[in-house]
Amino acid sequence: MQKIKFEYQYDNSVARIILDDGKGNVLDNIMMNELIDLLSSFKSKKDIKLITFEGAGKNFSYGASVEEHTKDKAEEMLKTFHKIFHTLIDLHIPTLAKISGQCLGGGFELPLMCNFIFADQTAKVGQPEILLGVFAPPASIILPLKIGNSKAEELLITGRIIGAEEAKKIGLINDVFEDRESMDNTIKEWIEKYILGKSASSLRHATEAARASFDHVMKRELDHFTELFLDKLMETHDANEGINSFMEKRPPVWKNC
Repeated sequence: MQKIKFEYQYDNSVARIILDDGKGNVLDNIMMNELIDLLSSFKSKKDIKLITFEGAGKNFSYGASVEEHTKDKAEEMLKTFHKIFHTLIDLHIPTLAKISGQCLGGGFELPLMCNFIFADQTAKVGQPEILLGVFAPPASIILPLKIGNSKAEELLITGRIIGAEEAKKIGLINDVFEDRESMDNTIKEWIEKYILGKSASSLRHATEAARASFDHVMKRELDHFTELFLDKLMETHDANEGINSFMEKRPPVWKNC
């Protein structure tokens, strides 16, 4: 089943990517590999000036597949998921996310990686992984870089979900719109005003320069956090209990170890 929809816009200048699994646009291995293949194909597309991401239906994404967080599947899941981030870093093409509805966990880490994030009033964003006894490797790097440690720690340690207006206030989102239609219309104008008239190659160089420190930290820390997740966290009782209790639809029984 194909879980990514895609089209070129503005004479092949904009690559529009839509997450679409027919449900909550969960980022499972199938969708992630489709996304990696598509993004990798952009390396040879010199005319692309912007990549946009959005979710089909009412929600951007419920997150990464919880079923693929189990101890026997976590290594493959993280390797695939993190390859998306490495691919985006290597492309240096400007990226933009349009968020409606729920955008949580791994589903929020993809927009977090983008240069620009826009949302409508229905958007709910956050990193609730801690509620399952685990943590979010990419967000643990990106959030402190984007909004500072104080607010980043609040979101990562509490797992609190916030609305679009609060996300804008703390610097996570560039702008918030009344509804999806007004968001789409304004983003269209924004692309025409700020992106289309520029050189695609120059935009890539500018993105690489603007993100030099960000990309350096991401490349350095993502592998470290992967090891922390797999070699330490997933060896604990509570991380496995959190994932299993979610799938079994019951409250977790923590042993604090």
